[in-house]
Parts: sequence; C-alpha cells; structure tokens
Amino acid sequence: MIEQIKNVIGEFTEDDLLRLQVTLDKELKRRGIRFSVGELGENIAVNHFNKTPGLPNLQKAPTGVKNVDALSRDGHRYSIKTVQNGKKTGTIYPDQDTKQQLFEYLLLVRLDDDYTLVELHRFSWKEFEELRAWDSRMNAWYVPVSSNRLNQVEKIFPR
Repeated sequence: MIEQIKNVIGEFTEDDLLRLQVTLDKELKRRGIRFSVGELGENIAVNHFNKTPGLPNLQKAPTGVKNVDALSRDGHRYSIKTVQNGKKTGTIYPDQDTKQQLFEYLLLVRLDDDYTLVELHRFSWKEFEELRAWDSRMNAWYVPVSSNRLNQVEKIFPR
C-alpha cells in the first residue's frame, strides 16, 4: 500500500497533501503513536542497543523524567538527542546545582532525509562536559554537531 501511495503522491495538490497530513495525524493520535524526530531517534537508539551484542539493553525512561530518555539494566541514565538536518542537538537543561551529573551517557542519533539511521555516537558525561556549548537564549547546554566533536567520542553506528 505504501508503494501505491508513493507512486501517486506526486499528483496530489497542496490541499490534498495537507488533508492527508491531518488524516495521518488524527490516526496516529487515535492509536496513541507520537511522531517527532526526537521520539523516532529515541526508538531507533533503544532498538539498536537492544539488538546489538555487546551493548547494554535499554528501556525507555518514564515520561517526564528530566534529561533522561532511557535506562540500562545496570542503572545508567541515557539522554538521547536526535539530529536530522541541524548543526546542534536539542537542549539539555542544567539542574539548579550546575555541577550535578544529569546522566551517564548522551547518545547522538543522526538521521538522513528518509529518517534512516546514519550515525549513532555515545558521549560519556565527562566527554559531554568537555564538548558541550552554552545556549544563552535557552539557558541550556547543547552539543554542536561537527566532525571535530564527533571524532572525539565513541561511534556506535556504523562501526
């Protein structure tokens, strides 16, 4: 069915495309499926870790946990940031005690235009502290996505 849609979608008017988007959004909501680049990246990272020998199994953290998106069986906290076209990750808000460690690992998921995994990097807390940058407008940390920074951390995918 998807292939049939792909074959005719170029013939859709702008109005048809907008109506299709509304219909898809309603159906996703009815089924309880959230779609965002961040949510997709979190799912890709957790699934990749769980199916790859040598990597810890992860489970999604409860909704609303600040700066933590997944947990490992050994108690490590993972923050997961997804980038598709951007040059920096989403923000990571510091605690009032700015010296407090917020997570053990940051996973950076890079996706292509088809939302396919291109790269997956793992930053330790120490590496995050060394490579992060401050967004004064948001009052939060982020990681600039550059080959210079990514070459300094572990590359999980592709190996």
